[in-house]
Formats: sequence, C-alpha cells, structure tokens
Amino acid sequence: MTRITNCSLSTGRVPSPIPSPDQFMSTTEHASLKQRWEEHLRQNPKTRIRDAAATLGVSEAELLATRVGDGVTRLEGDWKDLLKEFPKLGRVLCLTRNEAAVHERYGEFEHLDFFHGMGQVLGPDIDLRLFLSHWKFGFAVTDQTAEGERQSFQFFDAHGDAVLKVYLLKHSDYGCYGVFLHQFRAAGQSPEVAVTPAPAAPPARPDAEVDVEGFRAGWLAMKDTHAFYPLIGKFRIGRLQALRLAPEGFAHEVPVASIRRMLESASASGLPIMVFIGSRGCVQIHTGPVKNIKMFGEDWLNVLDDDFNMHLRLPLVDSAWVVRKPTLDGDITALEIYDAAGENLVIFYGKRKPGQPEDPAWRELLAQSTTEA
Repeated sequence: MTRITNCSLSTGRVPSPIPSPDQFMSTTEHASLKQRWEEHLRQNPKTRIRDAAATLGVSEAELLATRVGDGVTRLEGDWKDLLKEFPKLGRVLCLTRNEAAVHERYGEFEHLDFFHGMGQVLGPDIDLRLFLSHWKFGFAVTDQTAEGERQSFQFFDAHGDAVLKVYLLKHSDYGCYGVFLHQFRAAGQSPEVAVTPAPAAPPARPDAEVDVEGFRAGWLAMKDTHAFYPLIGKFRIGRLQALRLAPEGFAHEVPVASIRRMLESASASGLPIMVFIGSRGCVQIHTGPVKNIKMFGEDWLNVLDDDFNMHLRLPLVDSAWVVRKPTLDGDITALEIYDAAGENLVIFYGKRKPGQPEDPAWRELLAQSTTEA
C-alpha cells in the first residue's frame, strides 16, 4: 500500500507547473545523441550509462537528459531541502563512485546536518559527507530492469559527473518519492544540459620549491586527520607529493596487491573497518565488517555483502600507501589508494570514533597485509 501521510514538504516551495508537451521537443543535436545512445544500447544491451557516455564522448548527465519525458524528470531547488526529506523514503541504496571505485550502501537517512555549503548524514548505515557547491543537476529516474521498474534520485556536478545516486528498494516509500518528484520538478524539462569541461589538474610544484621542513613540522603537529587538507593547501602541494615528502615513518608505498590481502584478512578475522570512497560532491563511508571478497575476472575486486558493496577496478589503481597521521587520540593509520593522475580512489581505516584511539589489531592486520610475500 502506498504511504504518503508523512510526506508533507517542510520547504514551503511551490511545485513547478507540469510542463507542456512542447518542452520535450528535441533539438537536432539532442536527437542525434539520443539515436546514438539507442544504437549503442542495441549493440551493447548490458552497458552501463557511465560507460556508454564515455564511449559516446559526452557526460553521464548529458546522456541521461536525453530521456527527459521518458522516465526521467529534471529537478530544481535547494538540494539540501530535498535531502532533508530523504529520511521519509525509508530504506534505500546510496551509490557514490569515482572513475575506479564504487561504494554502495543500504540503509536509511538519519541525523542530517547542513552548514556552510556542506552537509553530513550520520546514520549507522548511511554515512555521507556532502559538498553541495559541486551539486549542479538533479533528476528523478525510472529505469526498466529485469526485476521491474527502479526509481532513483540522481545528482551531478557541473561537469556532468555523478556525485550521488539514491535508489528506492522494495520496501521504500514510493508515495513519498512521488511527492518529492512533484515538489522539486523543474519548470523547464529540457532534454539538454549545459556542462563545463573539468579543469586540468595544476602541474605539481617541484619539490625544491616546497618548504619541506615546514610541511613536515605541520604534519607532526596535526591534531585531527581533517587537518591534512588545509596543510597541503597551505604548502600548495598535491596529496601524493605530500606522501612522498611526509616525515620519516609516516607514509610509505606498498604493493597494490596489499588491498586484496587486507580485505581478505579483515574478512577472515571479522575485524570491522571503514571504507571511504568519494566523488567531487560526496564522500560515502562504510563502517563495519567486510565478509564476501570476490574477484570478477582480473579487473574488479569486490566486497559483496548484504548491506555494503564495493567495486574497485584494479587496472586503474596506480599506487597504494600506508599513511599515519597524528591526532589528539593518537596516530591514525590508513591504506590510501591512488590512480596514475594522483587522484584518491579509496581510503581504508580501522573502525573508530572521534575520542577513541586506533585499534592495535587494525595496525597489525595492515602491517601483515602490506608486507611483500
């Protein structure tokens, strides 16, 4: 039975009018892209939209927008107002990914907070850090699957890359989904989106231009792991460069094979860990055990558990590092994963909360997993 009794919107936003049919009319360019995608799907029926977009030379948001009026509705408004309503959806699936890593977590939205253009969701299952300045486009999407229709809310940055997708599940509140879709429906339902190219990464500063001693002193003076980002910003260096220049004993590269060994060891021991995977606009976190570790072919390393899935495309992993950062609770150790461009793909920690020291069992497991066999 559809339940909508708890879905009155608190934003006071007036719903956009239902668009007229002429708002769905395609331009020649849109029609061409739509036709190219349809042809691509005929030839590759199992392809995912992100991969299809890369093949067709467009962003995922541009490709998704070609379906506006056909299972896709453009949304508009203050995204935090929509996110505040997500607890009413009940149990959902949140998906955050980057080029090489996918994080899928099942649960409910709980304990939301927003501040200074950022937000966080701090539930025991859905745990997100939101950077809303990167959120540009939003869509409500109905996909046809082998199991039937699947509804979702999907959000993208200005470059057309997905920042967060929220999928409804069997027992989610579909009545609330419909209310939110109507409330945040955009007045214009154009099948085109104007994306901007992602800027090229700035060239790395030569080590000789870096105040290495000052940077190392700043590293050793950290009181919280979050101080790392202001620190590298202050000294104008990239993350990988920072790891290379870290104080002795605080960062070292380890074999990429360490990732699988660590996950398998955590699975065998039952030791709970934390898995951080981020897009430009969201970092998604799993805290708990990992059990079912599987390889798909030679490329994909997976965690396939009931409430958490991770997929890591190993050929895109260039390096793995064990990194130690000082905090008020003692040193915190992580396994950090990077691609060839120096972009962070995944960070693994041992399970802990602020105010608690790191579990020595995590350090021991990590040390054993990252030692060359």
